[in-house]
Amino acid sequence: MNFQVKAIGKVKNSENGTFIQLDPAYTEGLQALDGFSHINVIWWFSGCDNDADRSILQTEQPYKGAPDVMGIFATRSPARPNPIALTACEIISLDIAQGIIRVTFIDADDDSPVLDIKPYTPSLDRVETPSVPSWCSHWPKSTEESGEFDWSQVFNF
Repeated sequence: MNFQVKAIGKVKNSENGTFIQLDPAYTEGLQALDGFSHINVIWWFSGCDNDADRSILQTEQPYKGAPDVMGIFATRSPARPNPIALTACEIISLDIAQGIIRVTFIDADDDSPVLDIKPYTPSLDRVETPSVPSWCSHWPKSTEESGEFDWSQVFNF
């Protein structure tokens, strides 16, 4: 079964900040988004959209202390069968007329295609007591804490 997915905009990273810039055809979809503090951005790892990266199903220990070999679905690697990414982003400002959402952070490269945006709602998106394997239990417990965390101590690359 094949699916057709169409980008609705792009991630823009520059010295002016980080933005989601929607294509003009989709700006009216931002109506009533104001008031939400966060959004879930579904975007495309365009740099990994190739046969080699799409065929990777296992990887050697990407995280310190993790199992020696991990299935790709146990990682947040961009190399995966469908290079789809999800990032929860805090909204700094929203310009509905221009189709611009300024966010604090997104782990996407400049010009990465944005596939969809959904409002972050705690009733559907927040898990009160998630559990993780012991090898990553010392990682931050929130996106806010992640900003101050030394991630270079986590990765093996």
